[in-house]
Amino acid sequence: MGIGGGVERGTVEIADAITAQGGRALVVSNGGDGVHELKRAGAEHIRLPVHSKNPLVLYTNIQRLVDLIKAERVDIIHARSRAPAWSAYFAAKRAGIPLVTTFHGTYAAGNALKRRYNSVMVRGERVIAISRFIGGHLLKNYEVPANKIRIIHRGVNLDRFNPAKVTAERVTVLASDWRLEDGLPIVMLPGRLTRWKGQTMFIEAIAKLGRRDIRCLLVGGDQGRTEYRQELENLVHNHGLGEIVRIVDHCDDMPAAYMLADVVVSASTDPEAFGRILIEAQALGRPVVASNHGGAQETVIEGETGWLFPPGDVDALATLLDQILNLSREDRAQLAEKAIANARLNFSKQSMCDKTLEVYREILQQKVSG
Repeated sequence: MGIGGGVERGTVEIADAITAQGGRALVVSNGGDGVHELKRAGAEHIRLPVHSKNPLVLYTNIQRLVDLIKAERVDIIHARSRAPAWSAYFAAKRAGIPLVTTFHGTYAAGNALKRRYNSVMVRGERVIAISRFIGGHLLKNYEVPANKIRIIHRGVNLDRFNPAKVTAERVTVLASDWRLEDGLPIVMLPGRLTRWKGQTMFIEAIAKLGRRDIRCLLVGGDQGRTEYRQELENLVHNHGLGEIVRIVDHCDDMPAAYMLADVVVSASTDPEAFGRILIEAQALGRPVVASNHGGAQETVIEGETGWLFPPGDVDALATLLDQILNLSREDRAQLAEKAIANARLNFSKQSMCDKTLEVYREILQQKVSG
């Protein structure tokens, strides 16, 4: 398991919260570079091929999980992705323990078979939706009883994403690595290089903006999408933006990266289930601009912590960027204060973990009472 994605990161954070309250957290996965993070959190990792979609492997995993549940006296299973959830669902039924699921995205459902595959994520006794947008998606597309759904927004690590804890040295190192000149405003779009993240329209908006006194960063790896990366580089070249727009790979110090930015953009053409970059940037007091759909509608306070624009509207994005880049120092300071308060009040990792553990307690208490 890698820690870059929301599923993996959430797993580590909840495991940490469980152990901090004196419980045991057993995480079953196929392994990966996130296992050491789990162990650092005090969790125990069991490696099984639960990532496999092979029906025979899925079936075999059921009994493996049942044996594990009995041997370790597991009280509850929490499944976070579809292939493991199918094995977990039947194992929980066999072992007579509750299942919780977290619905992390809209998941493609182009046909009946795919919809059935996805449907395991609503078969928990409680279904955690990571935004109201996802909660609405469940009600509309999977006919989940409303009383089973719990809305628990993703949370940001406020210790890590804290402007007071990001040293000037860390910011300077990144600026040097990315060859950024002093004094020029920075516009940043973080996110892996994939078409629906809106990098092409971002480049088009920068071209429309027509400013040469800024630097724009696309921060994210291509994950093997070399053709798309080349398409973006060609687009930059064709617009004469070679000095303006830079594509940089995955960054291991995102708090420092955000602190470099004068504005952080999320230009996703499809709705984000939640959109973690928007709360990370706000936690560091950065102005944000986002497509007006999905989770962004719940995390951005329009005109106070950031702005929303119609999805795919290049002109609207360019206009907003111009507006934000021309904010006065006083306006920026007020916005930063409100953005930090929004992240701390509504989207902390602590709140996310507390609410998740409360779901566990609710189910276990119900089982005892029943």
